[in-house]
Amino acid sequence: MALRKKLVALLAAAVVLTTAGAAYANNGGSGTATGIQSITPITTVYTYGQKVSAVAVEYAGTVDPAGLDARTFTVADTTYNFRFDPVEDLSKMADRTITHVYTNNRPHPRADQRSVTGRYVIVELDPADTGGWTVQVSKCPTFLCTVKVNPDQPTTLVQRKPVHGLATDGGNRPVLAPGTPNRVRAMTEEPVDRLVDDFRYASFLSGGMVLPYHYHLPKNYQPGRTYPLMVVLPGHGMGFDGENTGVQLAADIPATAWLQRSWTGSDEDVIVLAPQHQRVGAPAEADLLVKLIDQFVTEHRVDTRRVYATTVSYGSQLLWEAFAKRPDLFAGGLVTGGFQVSPTQATAIAAAGIPIWITHGVNDHLLNISLARNSRTALREAHAAEGRTPAQIDTLLRYTEYGNEAFTLPDYHAAYGPTYADRGILRWLLAQRG
Repeated sequence: MALRKKLVALLAAAVVLTTAGAAYANNGGSGTATGIQSITPITTVYTYGQKVSAVAVEYAGTVDPAGLDARTFTVADTTYNFRFDPVEDLSKMADRTITHVYTNNRPHPRADQRSVTGRYVIVELDPADTGGWTVQVSKCPTFLCTVKVNPDQPTTLVQRKPVHGLATDGGNRPVLAPGTPNRVRAMTEEPVDRLVDDFRYASFLSGGMVLPYHYHLPKNYQPGRTYPLMVVLPGHGMGFDGENTGVQLAADIPATAWLQRSWTGSDEDVIVLAPQHQRVGAPAEADLLVKLIDQFVTEHRVDTRRVYATTVSYGSQLLWEAFAKRPDLFAGGLVTGGFQVSPTQATAIAAAGIPIWITHGVNDHLLNISLARNSRTALREAHAAEGRTPAQIDTLLRYTEYGNEAFTLPDYHAAYGPTYADRGILRWLLAQRG
């Protein structure tokens, strides 16, 4: 009797494994020739951060694009936005707006949204949707929190109608995957981001302190020429907390903007360096930053007359301090939604004649507009003390305030939004020379 029970149990287990294997195959197992093989989320960094911008659905055979449209699929994603919502809202989902559906031969979108022969269906999504953000709160060691890229993005897909392969010699179009309108599928692959994924990771060690950083070299990087270097200093929440490596690239636009002509209005290649300091205080962080840049320019083909820094919020404290410590190192700076420069820092910056553009939201709820106005006043006075005329000062010091209407997302602290939407400001920075 005991042996019979054991045999029955083994048979039952085999049935379970067979059923599970069949289910897996239908969901994309490598041992099947039908069904969805994989689902890849594709992300893009927009002005205020990274979103799921498309989904690539892989099938076992070449897909016939005929009949594919926005009604073939439904894509849903979290409506959570770390700037406004509690992290508990991660589970709140809403359907995304599908803008284009076409075939491709790899899991990447096409600029022309036209179908080419391939096994992938690209489902593009409207960036204006409320949902799809990838950045979430990481840790709150104090009243201030850090953020990270969500490792378990909750994007889902439903295939509502059948997807067919190309017609055979007999004229039949095989069904690669039947429509399953009641089946919600999770993503099966790691997210793909064309620009963020191209950054390289490294770390810098000095005096027992570790500084993680990412950097991006031009696609056609040539050792025989030199390139401008853009140092991107992120906000407080994008500092390194031990788990959130790389979030400074995804949380907002400044790191990736310099790689895209659509943002800069320039075809010039730029090296981007994006440090991610542990938040231990501006003086120590700035000292580490200067040492990193000194080393970086010896290892890469940097035009040392064109080293720039651009900031978000807390990053301004590093810029002010680093510019004052080593004014010879920098050709210009861009401060968005930042802290106030100190009199000592203003004196050092003016003495070196470093060009700076300051931008700030009039109704910034975290750093009052008075900080930017005070910085402008302090720098103008420091330049005047150097004997410069008002016209000469205007050349070295630019200043812009933004009303609420300038923000496409109602975070009036995020002055980098309207700043980076102005190509003139970005081109101005690249035009400066040390």
